Amino acid sequence: MPRVEIDGRTIEVEPGTTVIEAADRIDVEIPHYCWHPGLSVSGNCRMCLVEIERSPKLQIACNTVVSDGMVVRTTSERTAEAQRAVLEFLLINHPIDCPVCDQAGECKLQDYYMDYDRQRSRFVLPDKVRKKKAVPLGPLVMLDQERCILCARCTRFVDEVTKTNELAIHDRGNHAEIRLAPGKTLDNPYSGNVVDICPVGALTSRDFRFQARVWYLQKTDSVCGACANGCNVEIYHREGQIYRFVPRANPDVNDYWMCDAGRLSCHDLQGEGRVRQPLMRSVDAFEQAEWDFAIEDVARRLRQAKGVGIVVSAQAPNEEIHLAQRLGAVLGARVAGVSWSPPDAVGDDFLIKADKTPNSRGLALQGLGDPSALEEVLAAAEAGTLEALVVVRSDLTRWCDGDRIRSLLERARLVVVVDTHGHEVAQYADIVLPIATYAEIDGTFTNHAGRVQRLRAAVDPAGGVRPGWQVLGQLLVALGESEVPTGAEETFSALAGSCPAFAGLNYEVIGAQGASIAG
Repeated sequence: MPRVEIDGRTIEVEPGTTVIEAADRIDVEIPHYCWHPGLSVSGNCRMCLVEIERSPKLQIACNTVVSDGMVVRTTSERTAEAQRAVLEFLLINHPIDCPVCDQAGECKLQDYYMDYDRQRSRFVLPDKVRKKKAVPLGPLVMLDQERCILCARCTRFVDEVTKTNELAIHDRGNHAEIRLAPGKTLDNPYSGNVVDICPVGALTSRDFRFQARVWYLQKTDSVCGACANGCNVEIYHREGQIYRFVPRANPDVNDYWMCDAGRLSCHDLQGEGRVRQPLMRSVDAFEQAEWDFAIEDVARRLRQAKGVGIVVSAQAPNEEIHLAQRLGAVLGARVAGVSWSPPDAVGDDFLIKADKTPNSRGLALQGLGDPSALEEVLAAAEAGTLEALVVVRSDLTRWCDGDRIRSLLERARLVVVVDTHGHEVAQYADIVLPIATYAEIDGTFTNHAGRVQRLRAAVDPAGGVRPGWQVLGQLLVALGESEVPTGAEETFSALAGSCPAFAGLNYEVIGAQGASIAG
């Protein structure tokens, strides 16, 4: 194992490790533009030049492999002079867009200028090369050619990751620019990633442009719920509003990327259709109710029902599934799980899964993966042996035979819907208990590969909405249960203690990168 000294600190690394990778492990910043850990080495920006003892010339850290005994200096005067020269060169034709650039706050030209340069321009403003601005490349990406520093991250992404080859560098010298390849549009399912990896303001998101300055936003680590892959994300939000999902690196799940459908799914979590207060049906309409009264009324009516069926979907986190089963045990109810995806749902061999539910594996691991169980519940409801139905995060009129579901819902004496939105099934409910989306709660999903991953509450639930684990727990208390978990973490601990697949796991073990289930 070679040992390298970087700015007086020594580290031992695996053979083949580059200087920039070694420095990153000991938190030594080497500025860079073109290098990205998920792409091939380009070595064209020259920003990562460092001084290496016994080497007559400065070397690029991104493509220089560590050798045993190597001594690297990243802050020497020679290095600093090279950094200033590179920045001056990159800024010669750069437009004076900082006050209006949507990348402000995330721009490495801004950051590195302040950290490594701070010299006045020697280039006359009228002599700058003018290029096209606000060029749409596809449905999700906008290009400003003047701001591009030709790092080639975007072209390498479409060549190496998606292999769709929509972008290329055209022309030469200071007239070189990123353009679409002839006859191409940047509309592959992962196109938004080029915005994430652009180090300057050249590529921006048409969905997020001018929505908010990033320095006003907070970010929370979580997991995307758009499909069974469970890509790790950062949720950017402010004052209760979610603005965007950005991929969070996890080599065991999604590397550095995420799909466009998952990226845009953040908009489905807020806005129209949310139920914000408990609703109870009167003679001809719903009326808002207080939580305590609604919970007690549901518990009383479920106790009186001669038969109860509970349907919980793979949209529910592991904690809610566990409590739904406990609710079924207390009531002697039939419990069924449902994992539904649109008939035309497709996946690929990269990240996108045809299973559009985030927790079908978690549902199955808790014993609710048999699709015949749902048919048994529906048949019993049709036969009248189940008087009450509790539907948790399950849009049954859309997912099953709609006419059949509407008919049995109309005949049921009690329908309780526990959900985030007012789906059609809620229109047949006697009581609707509104719960939080996965971006508003702590909890866990289990992805298709059996990796349990943390959800973290990015924003508070809107209005009178409560977390699903809290609502189901309050129903258990109202039904006379004494040992009911009082938080998401405690609920998961109860699950891990009762379900062998989750044995040994807790929120600390799961951590930021997730943990694989037993076996």
